[in-house]
Amino acid sequence: MNRGLILKSLREAWVATLLLSLALMAIEAILAYVLPTFADQFSTFLLQLEFAQRMLQALLGTDIGDQVGPGVFSSMAWVHPVVLAIIAAHATILSTRVPVGEIDRGTIDVLLGLPVSRWGVYRCELVVFLASGLVVIGMGLAGNQLGALLVESKPPSAVQPLVVVVINLFCLYFAVGGLGWLVSSLSDRRGKAVAVVFTILVGSFLLNFLAQVWPLAEPVSFLSVLNYYQPMLILRDGGGWPVTDMVVLTVLGVALWLAGGLCFARRDICTV
Repeated sequence: MNRGLILKSLREAWVATLLLSLALMAIEAILAYVLPTFADQFSTFLLQLEFAQRMLQALLGTDIGDQVGPGVFSSMAWVHPVVLAIIAAHATILSTRVPVGEIDRGTIDVLLGLPVSRWGVYRCELVVFLASGLVVIGMGLAGNQLGALLVESKPPSAVQPLVVVVINLFCLYFAVGGLGWLVSSLSDRRGKAVAVVFTILVGSFLLNFLAQVWPLAEPVSFLSVLNYYQPMLILRDGGGWPVTDMVVLTVLGVALWLAGGLCFARRDICTV
């Protein structure tokens, strides 16, 4: 690893990481504080309505079963569209820095002129990406615990299931980053690369949503990355590890990252 390249990447990424970390911390604190109150106001009769269950099921992206317990509302803080958007935004911003970000700025010649291989540059970007992702998601967990503390007036006890949730979320973050790197390695304009990544992610979100309310979409729901991120099941089962989901997301992220690296290492780059 080249220490200079890592420090350069950190200097360029810290502002986005700080802002999105604070945003995720704030939204998690708000949701963790508001949702328990919201759950208390829901009557048992209303939760048994088929329409209400369908809407909750579509939001959570999984079958909630016949019982709607506290785990359902706790998991909403981790599947809220704003939360997923922040995670996707950070993963996309960092994964499209190299090479397409440098190409778009016209600085790729300077970067590749350094006595470091393209794979060396690529690996340094991965280290910064993973470290920054840990900071963002860790701040989200801290915000969630802060909001729960304000509600319960004592430290939340069920921390272990939340740890499993955030690890699963980190696997999702890595898979999104892998997609960003592949698209970045094939693009010449960063705006276009970001648009392609977000279009794919929005399609994935819609597919996961439709699979819960439209039987025809259910057979292809495995194509959505959100199909492998279901915090409600983790919280409902007391912190059981979704090993299969984590492996799928990790393997997908590694495969996309490697594919992006191969494209970056072999492509001809012209900044004229």
